[in-house]
Amino acid sequence: MSRAGGRAVVTGLGVIAPSGIGTQEHWATVRAGQVRVRPVEGWDTTTCGVTLGGQVDGFKPEDHVDERLLVQTDRWTWMSLAASRMALADAAYDPAEHDPYATSVALAAGSGGNEFGQREMTGLYGRGPKAVTTYQSIAWFYAASTGQASIWHGTKGPASVLVSEGAGGLDSIGHARRVVRRGTPTVLAGGTEAGLSPYALACQAVGGRLTPGTTAAEGYRPFDVRADGYAPGEGGAVLVVEDAAAALERGAPQVYGEVAGYAATHDAESVTAPATDSRQLARAMGRALADAGVTPDDVDLVIADAAGVPALDAVEVRALQEVFGARTTPVPVAAPQGLVGRLSVGGSALSAATALLSIRDGVLPAVGNLHEPVPAAGLELVREAREGRVEVVLVNARGLGGFNSSMVLRRWVPEGTA
Repeated sequence: MSRAGGRAVVTGLGVIAPSGIGTQEHWATVRAGQVRVRPVEGWDTTTCGVTLGGQVDGFKPEDHVDERLLVQTDRWTWMSLAASRMALADAAYDPAEHDPYATSVALAAGSGGNEFGQREMTGLYGRGPKAVTTYQSIAWFYAASTGQASIWHGTKGPASVLVSEGAGGLDSIGHARRVVRRGTPTVLAGGTEAGLSPYALACQAVGGRLTPGTTAAEGYRPFDVRADGYAPGEGGAVLVVEDAAAALERGAPQVYGEVAGYAATHDAESVTAPATDSRQLARAMGRALADAGVTPDDVDLVIADAAGVPALDAVEVRALQEVFGARTTPVPVAAPQGLVGRLSVGGSALSAATALLSIRDGVLPAVGNLHEPVPAAGLELVREAREGRVEVVLVNARGLGGFNSSMVLRRWVPEGTA
């Protein structure tokens, strides 16, 4: 039975990403180190100064979403609904079998329903107000995925949307833990993004952080001496975050891990420019470790934010060195994002899912698309995925505008067991 202050565990994962549809395909791609960033198909993205992106292949929304809902919502919501359904199935949890107030939805959002909004604005300026449908007011809205998932599954627990750009996926999971501790047993958390439409890419291009590379090897290269920006992408992950006691009582088929620690800070320097020092990112990591009751020596793996922008990567390297510099052995650092692109809120949610799969299988993933690592004393930038001890993982995420989030995920050990 759920109780206030209980431990929060993850019992279900749903993935819709360039690495694959479903957890199994995603994890196989990560373990094999297959780069899924490639020239974007469907329209000429070079007008926005970018060629490469991480697209989700084979995603048929009609296989996951009711046809009547398809015309009312945007691609990012289709992906969230599909990933939510997968996560609930993985957890063997049907909200309809529980009190409606026992299930909450707390998804993150980045750019919202930009493709739907672009189409509606094109109609407005080309044919006038009557060309705009009634769904414009809800499909683009950053809370659309949270709201539609709540309606679809009939949940009445506290619903939330977290908006902190790339840090949002972690922030939503941290918020889910808070909701569980307050007494709501089950929360859908994480998020997806659909950032490859013309309007979405135009917004990203303004920041000057997109890679000009035209081949996969030249593209998104986190922590590489030739890094020159990120490749945008779409997709993400949704997680079922559940009160541990409630999960045990209902017989959840698996527990991927515990949300053991979480912290968020803000650089408060510039809306667009990166932080000039590593202080606040290091502070987020330190506070997350303290919240989990672990030390830097206890961490088996870091999944970095890995912006792929030299200045931002340098800040993260310094922050990691500040936190882990006293270790006797270098901390392994991974960044599977190099395989799939930077997915905004979906990327940090996907990193959390990847961390939990690493814990489950005892596998350290690599830094995707890494050819010549930057100097990083005291850190091991993992070159190839390998088996090893993975009990505690620290996940980092940063969002445009100065957001820093860190989360500690660890193998779940029931109370009273060694």
